[in-house]
Amino acid sequence: MRYSQDHKAQTHQRIIKEASARFRRDGIGATGLQPLMKALGLTHGGFYSHFKSKDELVEEALQAACEQVEGLCAELFAQERPLDAFIDTYLSEWHQTSPHEGCPLPTMSSELGLRGRPSPSSDLVLRGRLEQIENTLEGDDAADQSIFIMSTLVGALLLSRSVECPELAQRILDVTRDLLKQYKG
Repeated sequence: MRYSQDHKAQTHQRIIKEASARFRRDGIGATGLQPLMKALGLTHGGFYSHFKSKDELVEEALQAACEQVEGLCAELFAQERPLDAFIDTYLSEWHQTSPHEGCPLPTMSSELGLRGRPSPSSDLVLRGRLEQIENTLEGDDAADQSIFIMSTLVGALLLSRSVECPELAQRILDVTRDLLKQYKG
């Protein structure tokens, strides 16, 4: 049975959406193609009619994650106190417990670096956040401050997700949030 081009495009998008969530939640290496396709009711062999390789899927899924997060960031940086809103949301319980919906950088950056295959999409999302943060800051070193703030946010979120103790995870978020808000003054 032949499917329409529209059906193929919709299936392609379903795969990307599911992979985007799984890569952010479970990691790239831990997300197998067979379980991914099975979860969508598709065959493992069908994967290759949509993508040349897992690397191609990773890049498209990362792009999709970036687009998903972009809308939220635009809303946050449009608020009266944009950097506070961004810090509060980035270091929130929601973001800590919902990696499949949040920023892809904490989950995917370390794996992409370890694999030796950095991603243009990682650069794009990071540069976008750095620019948004920098635009809220004053001074000649605003660009450097934005790197410090974003690095601290990603690191704190990653650490909070990695500890077993819920109290410690929350403390990491709370302390980092409070100190960053004091720092950027």
